[in-house]
Amino acid sequence: MALVDETQLEDGRYRLSEATAGDFIQLLKPRVMSLVVFTGFVGLIAAPGVVNPFVAVTAILCIAVGAGASGALNMWYDADIDAVMTRTKTRPIPSGRVQPGEALVFGLVLSALSVMTLGVFVNWLAGALLAFTIFFYAVVYTMWLKRWTPQNIVIGGAAGAIPPVIGWAAATGAVSLESLVLFAIVFLWTPPHFWALALFKSGDYERAGIPMMPNVAGEASTRRQIFAYTLVVAAVGVLPWPLGYASPGYGLIAALLGLGFVWYAWKVLAMPDGDRDMKPAKALFGYSLLYLFAIFAAYLADSVLARIASAGGA
Repeated sequence: MALVDETQLEDGRYRLSEATAGDFIQLLKPRVMSLVVFTGFVGLIAAPGVVNPFVAVTAILCIAVGAGASGALNMWYDADIDAVMTRTKTRPIPSGRVQPGEALVFGLVLSALSVMTLGVFVNWLAGALLAFTIFFYAVVYTMWLKRWTPQNIVIGGAAGAIPPVIGWAAATGAVSLESLVLFAIVFLWTPPHFWALALFKSGDYERAGIPMMPNVAGEASTRRQIFAYTLVVAAVGVLPWPLGYASPGYGLIAALLGLGFVWYAWKVLAMPDGDRDMKPAKALFGYSLLYLFAIFAAYLADSVLARIASAGGA
């Protein structure tokens, strides 16, 4: 006798998954993951001492898997709002390619696997920081802050800012002021980056009922806050140089990148009210991605060159 009859399949009580490997990869939010992995890698390499290659590879893989797990849990919980937003309605769950339960199990298994592997094979401080990051993003941000307060991105940005600290902890077994400066750069970068997106996607957030800053405080207030945060992150980006963590060369590059960020933010601030084109906001969003990658790349290069010079001098 068949375990499931045809009428049960037809009325939707049992559905066979149509998901492909690509759909599950999409659940991991690979574009977001790439930035997370890169900042984590910079924290790992910039940390003092020599890292065992096995430890380094394990740490980066665990950070990547943990970031992906966070993305899958986020998509599972946000499937209802993803379905009404133009930029997310084709994601695997709202499009029906992946069932919600599959995404939930996928995210939970990857979360446990990444945390336990990092704890056992690297160190438990790094493992604990990764566990906190996943919990903060999936529970505190996704389930609470995102739908409750226009400060969701400000507070929730802590989750995306922790990876360089995890990388540092993986290499040294500790957290230092230098790693916290890297955290601060990403943390302060997050509001202008996402609020620029929110400006030209405010209709999406309004339909979904998400209290993003432009929908709550208005576009003019959002533009002012974007500019204020940009001034701060541009200054903090230079901070590793006067603190003695980086060379004047890094300081110059960071200053130039920061000035570019401020320029784009100024163009957003100067936008006329009711501007439907939103070209300055779109340009700022694109530049902000370049800024974060470039400033961490500069910090990585500066750290590696300093280490080579130190080895040569010895």
